[in-house]
Amino acid sequence: MKCPYCSHKSDKVVDSRESKDGEAIRRRRECLKCTKRYTTYEQIEHSLPMVVKKDNRREPFDRKKILNGLIKACEKRPVSVEQLEEVVDEIEKQLYSKMEKEVPSTVIGNIIMEKLALMDEVAYVRFASVYRQFKDINAFTKELKKFLTEKNDK
Repeated sequence: MKCPYCSHKSDKVVDSRESKDGEAIRRRRECLKCTKRYTTYEQIEHSLPMVVKKDNRREPFDRKKILNGLIKACEKRPVSVEQLEEVVDEIEKQLYSKMEKEVPSTVIGNIIMEKLALMDEVAYVRFASVYRQFKDINAFTKELKKFLTEKNDK
């Protein structure tokens, strides 16, 4: 494995253990050249469906894209990156279990909205404002009222 610090291609595994409920292996590595340590994760590569965008373009499911969107929505909020990674893990498991070759981006967006609504209300509103592409303040207010009504009904 290539060292992220000096790009040397030789390392040694210092520690190896299960992670994420047995779904991955965490390896602590040490570069044989610069002796810096870094962590890698090894996990099964599931064949996730293609994402069908609103304009009917298709692109591969991108875990990093979802995680980055969640990180932006949760910026300066009391939500850890680990929690957000768990959300992305859950989304991947949901999509993988459906065994479909394609999934509309709206399905993924709605799953994210559901997860954020339970996790952090401010992050939910931030994500919704970008995801729903509100045309004006009235549309935004309508979505907010809908969210508050659903929350109070629970």
